[in-house]
Amino acid sequence: MSPIKIPAPYAPFLFYQIWEIPIVTATLLYGFDIGIVISVINTLVLLVAFPGALPTGPIYNFIAILSMIIGIYLTVKFFVARFDGQQETITTIVSTTMGILMRVVAMTIVNWVFLPFPPPVGFSMPKEAITPLIPLIAFFNATFALYTIPAGYFLARAVRTRVNFSYEE
Repeated sequence: MSPIKIPAPYAPFLFYQIWEIPIVTATLLYGFDIGIVISVINTLVLLVAFPGALPTGPIYNFIAILSMIIGIYLTVKFFVARFDGQQETITTIVSTTMGILMRVVAMTIVNWVFLPFPPPVGFSMPKEAITPLIPLIAFFNATFALYTIPAGYFLARAVRTRVNFSYEE
């Protein structure tokens, strides 16, 4: 939804963008449920206004976002509780790692299963054509989450320091 679109140099059909950062920020500020609601709204807007090359592409994106925020949620729920939230840098690193892992695994499965289907679900790609793309798509998803999650943490921290927030998961 952001006009900033940078094609991945190794896979120009994939674009780095910044519009998932506010979704991560809202998830960190208001909780997992709000993150899901915002992700659903984002998906509906994309389906109507910006579906992309594949009409179901926004659904792929929803799965990518959801898997990433599940990784963040699991970290916040289990890791932060053990350390009383005092280890902000470690929490950000672990959340980023979990978000990357969840997103890469989920999207590898989604792409492997659905890209062979004809449009609007996939691109009618034979498995032989998908196999060499999977590492590129996985790298894209990893690097996308690698800047999105820390940026979301940075913005959430900036908002918390300027606004009286008392949200607890």
